[in-house]
Amino acid sequence: MPPTSNPQLAAALAAAGRGHHVFPLAPDAKYPALHHKDRCPGISACADGHLGWEKRATLDPDVIGRAWGHGPYGIGVACGPSGLLVVDLDTPKHPRDVPPPDVAGQGIADGMDVFAALCEQYQQPIPDQTLTVRTGRGGFHLYFVLPDGVRLRNTTGDKRGGLGWKVDTRASGGYVVAPGSTVNGKPYVVTVDLPPAPLPPWLLTLLTPKAPAGPPPDVASIRSRIGRLSAYNRAVLDREAAKVEEAGEGRRNTALFASAASVGRLVAAGTLPEADATNALLAAGRSIGLGESECLRTIRQGLARGAQGVSRAA
Repeated sequence: MPPTSNPQLAAALAAAGRGHHVFPLAPDAKYPALHHKDRCPGISACADGHLGWEKRATLDPDVIGRAWGHGPYGIGVACGPSGLLVVDLDTPKHPRDVPPPDVAGQGIADGMDVFAALCEQYQQPIPDQTLTVRTGRGGFHLYFVLPDGVRLRNTTGDKRGGLGWKVDTRASGGYVVAPGSTVNGKPYVVTVDLPPAPLPPWLLTLLTPKAPAGPPPDVASIRSRIGRLSAYNRAVLDREAAKVEEAGEGRRNTALFASAASVGRLVAAGTLPEADATNALLAAGRSIGLGESECLRTIRQGLARGAQGVSRAA
């Protein structure tokens, strides 16, 4: 394809030249500029059935030329087809977007700080000798190549095996905004122009989902062991555990935190043993599919929040 004066087209071709499968994003935005399944016309690329953005991402310069010839689209890189894992080091989005209690007071201000602290914790150098892009909001994308045959899922912050507050990862089923794009008028710019480095083994280990430790604890058996509690405390704990068990997808971790904060007042007041509260809420969280380490972290934070309420009241 001959040289082009279209900067978005040039950026899309440059990304494809790195082996990154691309697809168009809406101009100056992050979302795909492709039709949704419910509006699929069933023609062209979708003649044999609807294709979403991941399956339509391409390296073909002719397809890219036709797509970006229609307008100033942004560029999305589909991480899965490209064999990439991208570490997204984000910045706070508003004044109330502050570090969680477990890192507050440690000089942590954003995802870059969290990632640096993680590297220090594991006694590893910051893996910054790789393709790096500064995002429109001042964060950074670090691009890494996954080993052949390895598929990792996306992670968000410190949830479900993630790396920490303001540190997301994008892999299979995820995409990132490529350099040459803008979002809300702010450009994405390459700051380290190197080929993506292999994902460091220690990060691969952290991001590989752990096999379940065993079947979830039986909620009824856990509750039977707290019969020594007062009727009031037992009713409160039963009620809060039930709220966790009934939480729907997308609300489970939030519900667990809220219930832990609720019983945390009783723990702080000395009327409910912390071990009993933790065991009951852990059983409830595990019963709906949350991982043990995730549950324990959330319960610990929720109990601390409940204790703060007691100390303020005092």
